[in-house]
Amino acid sequence: MSDPRLKRFGLSGFNKPKRTPSHSTKSHVVLAKEGDKIKLIRFGMQGAKTKPPRKGESDADKSKRKSFKARHAKNIAKGKMSAAYWANVTKWS
Repeated sequence: MSDPRLKRFGLSGFNKPKRTPSHSTKSHVVLAKEGDKIKLIRFGMQGAKTKPPRKGESDADKSKRKSFKARHAKNIAKGKMSAAYWANVTKWS
C-alpha cells in the first residue's frame, strides 16, 4: 500500500523522518504509521540547538537534554503517533 504523501513530501517510507530546511517553523516531517493508522507529523523547532548525547559533552548540554525528556515525557510515551516521540528519537537521542 502506497500513500501519495510519501511522494509529495519526498519521504523514503513510513516512520522515516526527514529534514525540512525550507519549512518556516518545523525542522522535520515524518509519515507515521501504526497498524492501519497513518498520520503526517511535523515536529522540531526550526533552528533549535538540540543535543544528541556525545563524548565529553558539557553539563549544560546534559541538563538541556534531560529537561526536554522530563518536560515531554508524557507525550513521548504516547508513541509513534506523537510529535514529541519523533523529536526525542531524532533530535535528542
